[in-house]
Amino acid sequence: MRADIDIRRSASRHVAHTDWLQSINSFSFGVSADRSNSHFGMLLVSNEDTVRPGTGFDTHPHRDMEIVTWVLDGALVHKDSTGHSGIIYPGLAQRMTAGSGILHSEKNDSWTLTGDREHENPVHFIQMWVLPDTANVTPGYEQLDIGVQLGQGGWVTLASGMPKHSGVRAISIRQKHAALHVTRLRPGETAHVATAPFVHLFVARGSVSLESAGVLQQGDAARITASEGQRIVAGDLGSEVLMWEMDATISFR
Repeated sequence: MRADIDIRRSASRHVAHTDWLQSINSFSFGVSADRSNSHFGMLLVSNEDTVRPGTGFDTHPHRDMEIVTWVLDGALVHKDSTGHSGIIYPGLAQRMTAGSGILHSEKNDSWTLTGDREHENPVHFIQMWVLPDTANVTPGYEQLDIGVQLGQGGWVTLASGMPKHSGVRAISIRQKHAALHVTRLRPGETAHVATAPFVHLFVARGSVSLESAGVLQQGDAARITASEGQRIVAGDLGSEVLMWEMDATISFR
């Protein structure tokens, strides 16, 4: 089967604005959800959020979802009802298992890192949701700094529930059909997309040239069905790319 590559340009994403948040959504969800763009593979949400200093998401509930957060700039403070808290920054991955039910907040309180509000900046991050393969589990939280590995080049497995990654140093997710990888490429460096039934490739920074598809700019995504391990080449400014490797898809009834 020949790979099918569906390019989704950044400008096609839905943008929501408030006085403290810009949220750019790759998938449609909520009351007026577009069922034709509800997910790809096991991935339900991929939101690119920018939150103003001193603001953020007040305490709110989640249930039966694996939520992975990846910060591009700034710092995000997490607190939840199970007693977990932490500051998420570039190079540190975070996973929250909502399971049977959890309350949490996410704030741009990055001044807590230095105690100096004069140097506050917006926090810019990608938040991704995948459906768990087991419902109603005990909520959980995990974070892992992979900054050193990223500096060594190539793909780094950030989070996975796939059995084949059981020996890999990565955050665990309760979804045996999905794994998230990230790479930071210097100008002209190459990497290969995973060979998998479903691959979601998102350009978080810079640009890449994707074999058989052309150039993807920052904010663009490729939804690849029956991926054949296509090559990507970083553009003149380098790139940071997030890749979901998935061997199944959600079937809504």
